[in-house]
Amino acid sequence: MATISSLGIGSGLDVESLVSKLISIEQKPINDIKQASAKLQTKISAYGQLQSAVSNMQTAAQKLSDASLWNASTVSVSDATVASVSATSAGNQNHLLKVTQLASAQSVASRIFAGGSSTIGDGTLTIALGRWSGDPPVFTGRDGSTPVNVAITGTDSLTSIRDKINAANAGVSASLVNDAAGTRLVIRSLSTGENQAFQITADTPALADLAYDPASGSGMTRAQAASNAQFNWNGLDLTSESNTLTGLSDGMSVTLLKPSANAINVSTVNDTASVKKAITDFVTAYNGLLNLMREQTKYDAGSKAAGVLQGDTKAVSVQQMLRGITGGGTSLAGAFSRLADIGLEPGQNGTLTVNATKLDKALTNLTDLKKLFAAPDTVTPSNQGFALRWNRFATQILGTDGAITAGQSSLQKRVSSNEDTISRLQDSLSLTEQRLRAQYGALDLKMSQLSGLSAYVNQQFGNKSSS
Repeated sequence: MATISSLGIGSGLDVESLVSKLISIEQKPINDIKQASAKLQTKISAYGQLQSAVSNMQTAAQKLSDASLWNASTVSVSDATVASVSATSAGNQNHLLKVTQLASAQSVASRIFAGGSSTIGDGTLTIALGRWSGDPPVFTGRDGSTPVNVAITGTDSLTSIRDKINAANAGVSASLVNDAAGTRLVIRSLSTGENQAFQITADTPALADLAYDPASGSGMTRAQAASNAQFNWNGLDLTSESNTLTGLSDGMSVTLLKPSANAINVSTVNDTASVKKAITDFVTAYNGLLNLMREQTKYDAGSKAAGVLQGDTKAVSVQQMLRGITGGGTSLAGAFSRLADIGLEPGQNGTLTVNATKLDKALTNLTDLKKLFAAPDTVTPSNQGFALRWNRFATQILGTDGAITAGQSSLQKRVSSNEDTISRLQDSLSLTEQRLRAQYGALDLKMSQLSGLSAYVNQQFGNKSSS
């Protein structure tokens, strides 16, 4: 049977247009679902923005509950070349420091050798830790310290002797020093202080050049004596085996750098500037979240325009819960019970404004200010510090079952369901289009056959009539 290669040719009907219009009608439900999914994707994006804003607020709240913020101190040293100072929870302090002598480590050097490959001889070097005192100096071993033996062979070079000493863990460090004259073996205490000195003895004459004992008058020579730091702190003459002083004052560590002709001033104050910045940074993050939620959930009656999440119960509940937390109070903070007491005053839209005068005054009472933000209360969580409450709130709504996560998940499930529906409708539409084309194709062919038959009949009867 003959077929029609292009619909409408046989019948003269605009079959393609008819099929396209019918398919367009069938396509409308699919387009409606796609538009609905586009709106859902917009809501998912809005939830993503909300999630990011909550996370920013949580980070700022965590800063306000961090002990390091409240324990920080600002240090001032009148001459930073004499001493460096660090402080934690030092509070307000002021001291005078004069450095007479730095703590040093004992250092001794051998005679000059031709090079690192030079050999010395057989024997054992014994290294003992302790202190030198008197004139002539006498060595006293340190209590609890055991001398260390280092075996040397005739094939050991100066380089391998250095390595053996370092591997012995004897409390000293060995190195080779080279200059135009040759190579020296230098041995130095690992720690400073009078009690960190050392003595080196040799059990054979071959190793006498590497021994150190001032009484013998031979062997290695002293390049630097072991000594304690000597300094005056607020009128007290003190000593230390180390140049790092950690017990001078609560929360303060001082490192001596060089002797000073005059006393220098060392002071610390509470780092209120960092606390103030952390508070104002939180206000910025909090207001950013509140403004975002207000824009997403508002409805403008005049323009009849609605926010993306207008009417979304989860988004509205998040907004209400946050404002409820911020408007609450605590009984743990002494002089302060509400945020307004320190100058964080709520506006009509729920955002916070900073009263700088009140905040600066509150910063003079860091003890109670810290409690307002970071005081724990395991029995009554709603009474604990505000930073802890904000952090707990953010953790809850960002968690697996939280309002934001659940809202996103619900919307995404609806999008996925729509995609499945669209896929089924598309398959059905394809079958419908095939069926329509088959039906109209058959109609077109039939009409073409009828048209041919009509032409034949007209031709036959027309010829007879004319004859």
